[in-house]
Amino acid sequence: MRRPDQQTTTSAAPGSPVAAKAPRPLGAPAPAGPAPLGADLTTEAVLAPYLRERAADFLRSLRLHHEHSAPSEAGGQDAEAAARALRHAARRISGSLHTFRDALDPLWADQLRTELAWLSGLLAREHAYAARLTRLIEALHQLSGASLPAARGSRPAGSGATSDAQGRAVLGVGAARAAALLERRLTLARTRAHSAALQALGSSRFHAVADAVALLASDVPLVPGTPGRAPEALLEPAERAEQRLLAAVAALPPDAAAEPYNEAQDGPWHQTRLLLRLHRYAHEVVLGAADPALAGSGHALDLHRDAVEAASAASAAARTPRIAPATAYALGVLHADQRHEVEAARAVFRETWPYAAAVATP
Repeated sequence: MRRPDQQTTTSAAPGSPVAAKAPRPLGAPAPAGPAPLGADLTTEAVLAPYLRERAADFLRSLRLHHEHSAPSEAGGQDAEAAARALRHAARRISGSLHTFRDALDPLWADQLRTELAWLSGLLAREHAYAARLTRLIEALHQLSGASLPAARGSRPAGSGATSDAQGRAVLGVGAARAAALLERRLTLARTRAHSAALQALGSSRFHAVADAVALLASDVPLVPGTPGRAPEALLEPAERAEQRLLAAVAALPPDAAAEPYNEAQDGPWHQTRLLLRLHRYAHEVVLGAADPALAGSGHALDLHRDAVEAASAASAAARTPRIAPATAYALGVLHADQRHEVEAARAVFRETWPYAAAVATP
């Protein structure tokens, strides 16, 4: 167990419960002497209020979602913003229940975490399909008048200009049809996701989740004896979450071994994104705010996820039976473009990751 006077890798934000006695940040040089934490860093003083606040955010967003679910354009935009806030609150509660499970009633934490993960995933689908369609349509428009992407080392010397001219001519024919095909497929998927979300929000399962969150807003079921425990009750789980993130980053395949069209390499990057989210939420619980040094890295991983899913959507559309060759070609070019965006996002992550020693290098 970590003693209260031991160093941790997390630093406090201004105004947090331990800001005045914060340990050093990750990667910073160690101070001359130990920086003991105050006795107020307990689950009763820190974790319970955080969970109550996130539960209040959840309930407030739910009320706004009900109020702004009108079919008008403005109402739809407000409902989308409320649904986004609802997802964010659900994810923060779920992530905190995962990281600090040992300080909470484990059966209750596991059940509520599972239900919140179901809800946030369900609510995210409609937005994801809409954003994916916008991304792919914009990429098609850009590709129609630009040099075409190609896999590294795949273009013979001296044939670039001719291949680009021919490719742009074929792409110009197929881009409009490819855009129409993607719009049909993703709009249908978005409509189904919207219907599923509305059905879920009226289900008994959702009402049970809402009731559980409403109870959480007033009563956090801590493990008996936990409220008075020393700071390690929070610091140790937070540091485990951080160490899992650092290990995942160190295990990422180096750029030299990466293949732009090898989807099997996407998994470790997705896992790193999830672990970064858990670390960010743990940082919020213990220190009052997310680590600003990781904002750029988190954004890069979000872009990576978006590019991977967009490439997958283009590939799936290209497998539609009986489509014209020009349409299939345009979708193939689009898939290649998004896989190059995957590579670009990985490069941005490596550039913005603040702890370079943990990143695998070629």
